[in-house]
Amino acid sequence: MQLRFGLTLALSALSLAGCSSLGIKNGSLDYKDTTHVETLKYPEGTTVRPATPLYPAPVVDPLALQHAPKFENKRGNRYDVPRPESTQANAAQQSTNTAATVARPQILTDGNGNPLLKIDGDSAIIWQYALATLSSLNYKVVGESKNATEVTFKRDDITYVLKLSSVGSSNTIALFNANNTFADKEIAAEVLTQIYQNWPA
Repeated sequence: MQLRFGLTLALSALSLAGCSSLGIKNGSLDYKDTTHVETLKYPEGTTVRPATPLYPAPVVDPLALQHAPKFENKRGNRYDVPRPESTQANAAQQSTNTAATVARPQILTDGNGNPLLKIDGDSAIIWQYALATLSSLNYKVVGESKNATEVTFKRDDITYVLKLSSVGSSNTIALFNANNTFADKEIAAEVLTQIYQNWPA
């Protein structure tokens, strides 16, 4: 009788504790390693119009992945959302660290009315943020300079060059045509505003 009671008690405790406390891998983190998404399959015999995704998944820059929050348990083998208090503390700490190295961008114009982004801080970090933001906007990057201050990309099948210029801790980002002239002011304002709005810092 005691053995049966003990076995029942042990099974009850195990079921109450649940699998999550044991740390058994359940495949909830498999999305991190996914490189291809299956297309939607319809039942046979169904007449369906061709579907084109309205919002294709962007190619995510590795820098953005490094700074993304990790929603996993202590063992790193199951999906686990942190408590709100720890999320707020981490966000506050990250914003403090970022503020110490890179300021928020400002949209300005030069003497000829060409739009510019002005950012104070470490130029290397600023350029990494600019590249990560450009990647998130789904522009097709076709080349990057060796000195890591110019990137060539295509927008509506037209080639543009985004350039970073630094003087001390003050940095400016401007949009140029492929022939090294300033891009059309309206297009430059649109692209730089998109970068400003999606700036990761």
